[in-house]
Amino acid sequence: MDIGTAGPLVLHVLGQACSQQPEVLKPAEQQLKQWETQPGFYTILQTIWSNHSLDQNVRWLAVLFFKNGVDRYWRKTAPNAVREEEKAVLRQRLLMAIAEPVNQIATQLAVLTAKIARLDCPHNWPELFPTLLEAVKSPEVLLKQRALLMLYHVVKALASKRLAPDRHIFAELTASLFAYILTLWDAHTENTAKYIQGQGHADLLMSFDQSILALKVLRKLVVFGVKQPDKNESAITFVNLVFQRLEQFLTSKNEMQFLSQDLFPRREKVITLLTKVLLDLQENHPESYIVFIRPTFDLAVRYNFTDEAQGFVFERFTVNSLNLIRNILRCESYRPAKNIEDTKNPLVLEAHQIKLTYFNVTMLPGICRQLISHYFPLTPDDLEKWDADPEDFIADEGGDSWKFSLRPCVEGLFLTLMKEFWEVLTPVILSLMQEYQAPINFDDMNAILMKDAIYTAIGLASFDLYDDVDFNQWLQSHLLAELTTKHTNYRVLRRRVVWVIGCWVGVKMAPEMRPTMYEALLPLLQRSEDLVVRMEVANTLRIAIDDFEFKTEQFQPYLDSSFTLLFQLLKDVVECETKMQILRVISFIIERMQRQIRPHAAPLVQYLPQLWQESSEHNMLRCAILTTLTFLVQGLGAQSVSMYDFLIPVIQMSTDVTQDQHVYLCEDGVELWHHTLQHCPRISPQLIDLYTNIPPLLGRSILLYLVGQYFYTW
Repeated sequence: MDIGTAGPLVLHVLGQACSQQPEVLKPAEQQLKQWETQPGFYTILQTIWSNHSLDQNVRWLAVLFFKNGVDRYWRKTAPNAVREEEKAVLRQRLLMAIAEPVNQIATQLAVLTAKIARLDCPHNWPELFPTLLEAVKSPEVLLKQRALLMLYHVVKALASKRLAPDRHIFAELTASLFAYILTLWDAHTENTAKYIQGQGHADLLMSFDQSILALKVLRKLVVFGVKQPDKNESAITFVNLVFQRLEQFLTSKNEMQFLSQDLFPRREKVITLLTKVLLDLQENHPESYIVFIRPTFDLAVRYNFTDEAQGFVFERFTVNSLNLIRNILRCESYRPAKNIEDTKNPLVLEAHQIKLTYFNVTMLPGICRQLISHYFPLTPDDLEKWDADPEDFIADEGGDSWKFSLRPCVEGLFLTLMKEFWEVLTPVILSLMQEYQAPINFDDMNAILMKDAIYTAIGLASFDLYDDVDFNQWLQSHLLAELTTKHTNYRVLRRRVVWVIGCWVGVKMAPEMRPTMYEALLPLLQRSEDLVVRMEVANTLRIAIDDFEFKTEQFQPYLDSSFTLLFQLLKDVVECETKMQILRVISFIIERMQRQIRPHAAPLVQYLPQLWQESSEHNMLRCAILTTLTFLVQGLGAQSVSMYDFLIPVIQMSTDVTQDQHVYLCEDGVELWHHTLQHCPRISPQLIDLYTNIPPLLGRSILLYLVGQYFYTW
């Protein structure tokens, strides 16, 4: 590609690619894709985004295409790789464009530079870090800011490499960078503290932003570039400063309230980053972190479990600091052998002793009560969300939500404390349980929320309280009565009691109590009940039915009403995720009850085609429908022939590899196909027509077993 003549053409096509009109946009994107492998194309793109007089959207798009090209064609071994001589020019010109004035383009350039650095640094790009450091030291504010931004992204990219030679190179880089970046960060942080006390607002914003970038660099360096942080003087200094600055910024809220409100997000961002440094260090260097365990406990307990620090903290700080406590208590590196005398590592004994000394019989009850009374109760925002969007309110966050969300984080810490110190905390839970056992005023919302919080603790700690709570007696004497209380405010406790039953049903419920449980739960599935309560009942039924102690003969008298009410709930909910949950419950019932569902299946069979059509954009919901159909076919047996008008087109579409959605549906579709054949009274022409889908399926190894079953059945 001739740079001189092709440049205006590329610029024109980039302009078309910024269009909002599909008929202009699509051909432009296709043309740019064709040019990706042409020599000189990336030099032209660089010339375009370096021209500050051009439209920002065009420049941004040029950087974006350049970045995508690095992913595909920068490696030497890549097909149509960028030539080495062109790479050298591109790298040199990148270093001349550090002071990009547009924020969005500057960020993309930083990411682009990091991608190239990950492949070429340091051997093919030795001048990168000297140039960036020189720019960081510049008195020019914009150049300094952009250089720090670029340095952060480059360090982040290099820190992600895991091969031993790469880690060695990063350790050498850390040794050369760390002291200077630490000095820079400390200076900007100190300036920030001075500005908070009354100096200029513009300077304060600048110091905040540069302090944040420097801190991000230090976080990557100390975690991934220092082998033993507790043996490194600069690392020790840095971590000690982290604790000091956390105290400083946490208590700066009162001073900052007289300044501009746009400083508060920056303050919270700094505090969050500081806690992330501690989290990363503890996770990656647990033994080196032992010297910081007690300061961590002091900080987290003081700001989250005492009245003196109320008003200074915010949710993300609370989540991170409580997770620090949780991670330290759960860390295997701090856990001695069952027989402590068998533990040879003195560091393990030291960490274990710190935990026992800090969380003693005086401290623990107060922390436990504070968790339950302060963090467990539903907030006004929770209740507002309950009313506004009940399906979203009850959605299970799951996964790693404890790392980011307050309620899963608090529940995780509570469970950890119960596991580690159950002998001390069990009497606390039992005392609270006894204290709030009596009936409460329906209009006293605070009392209702507190009782809800205590029940939450009892449900979470069901395994730990096994020997101390007679659940069957408690269910009969108190919980069943609370399920029949219909006051509007009491919906909170009805939902919580249903949830508690779900927590205990597989732990300590007498088999003879199960009919009583079904009789208490099923009325709460009526349409007159609150939707959140109904969905909680469905989930508890799923747990009970999926339990080892489940007996079909006990559930048989309630099969008709449960099937009818769950089917009604399935139609009442609107969210895809919620419909999947209800379908899962229905599938469990069909699977466990088998042929006994035949008299009750007709309404569901009639509704599933409609649900299938409505879920055309939701492949996961369609997977749930396929699973339900599989269990229906097993339960209906030869009667499933009546479903063929719907069933066979679904199988055909799900197992057709030319359909885009087959990636999600194929395996469940083949499973449904297999069971349909198993239970068909005779092979019909419709089933014969499905054979055309088999040859393409045989080329997909993940389905060979199921297709093999298919052939065997046929």
